[in-house]
Amino acid sequence: MAADGNITKDIIYDAVAPDDFESMLELDRYNARSTAFDKIISATHDHFWDPLDAKYIDFSEPFDMENEMILPETMIGALQTDYVRNHLKTEKERVAFANASTLRTFSSILHGEQGALNLSASLCHVLKDQGAQEYAANQTREEARHVTAFAKYIKARWGRPVECGPTLKALLVEIIHAPEVYKKIIGMQMLVEGLAMGAFATIFSQTKDPLAKKLTQLVMTDEAFHHKFGKIWADRTIPHLSAAEHEIIENWAAHCFQTLLFNLVAPTQQRDLYEEFGLDPERVIQEMAAMVTDETRRENMKEQSNIFRVLVKTLLNAGIITDRTKAFYATYVDMEELKSEGDKMVGDDIAEEGIKYLQEINFKDRAKQILIAAE
Repeated sequence: MAADGNITKDIIYDAVAPDDFESMLELDRYNARSTAFDKIISATHDHFWDPLDAKYIDFSEPFDMENEMILPETMIGALQTDYVRNHLKTEKERVAFANASTLRTFSSILHGEQGALNLSASLCHVLKDQGAQEYAANQTREEARHVTAFAKYIKARWGRPVECGPTLKALLVEIIHAPEVYKKIIGMQMLVEGLAMGAFATIFSQTKDPLAKKLTQLVMTDEAFHHKFGKIWADRTIPHLSAAEHEIIENWAAHCFQTLLFNLVAPTQQRDLYEEFGLDPERVIQEMAAMVTDETRRENMKEQSNIFRVLVKTLLNAGIITDRTKAFYATYVDMEELKSEGDKMVGDDIAEEGIKYLQEINFKDRAKQILIAAE
């Protein structure tokens, strides 16, 4: 382990200080580009899409926000309490509450995408290998279009986003500012990206808004590749760690997971929403706390697209979880069942279908360009 705390086992993840541009000018570096990321870099062309071009996605597509819930009532935790249901007397009030809650979900996604944009840009400054640097630059471009797309979706449905929740904000700041590359890769490329894939798969399958469905699928065509960057890191790093290094990485992963599990969707993060609808936040929090137990968490994590199940599977497949922390995760999910499922991640099939859709559009456009050039 280097003196700066960076755990580097493969030269393709070798990093320098963010302000050490001189190292990027070393002559030998230009002839030492790895090929580890070539496939996912080249595949960028297959899943190109433009949120500013209506042929890919049209943000003017209408939705009846007054009478339809974007996400079903079963996904709105507070609506499962007697207090909130009794307070919101009419169907329109429940729809308004559900959609206001969904705004918080999409705002969190938007803030997460902004975090991913900044983090991948920061990797461009520190990764010394040209291939890794080019991959990070590609991801930066893709995260930028996600920020544009979710900002446009929120503007179309609600006007503007809400503030980033304190838990997500603190974690994003911690990951982005971390000098250690392993923290960035585990925290963002594996956990936050895994969280996103689970959330997008759930929204895709549950939403009544065709625009939200198309948006999440398009974003998943990119995110599936971002996840692979973390997998390459794990394959080349985890098997070569010393016991002390593995413990550091395993503890960091458990810290991130625990922070997200107990705080990300906690009712305490939505006090402003309850107040907006004339509800007593303390009473909502109390009733929801009574509903959410370790038993209900276990039950929810049986769903393939449950975001926290996806996170545990990501860490397990990466070889990060050992007997030291296995019991903690086993409190909520069947670890043997996860292991038997293999490497296939939730959302992979949705992403594959999305890529086929994009290839049809992009191939058609390229064919036109060739014809024009020939003339």
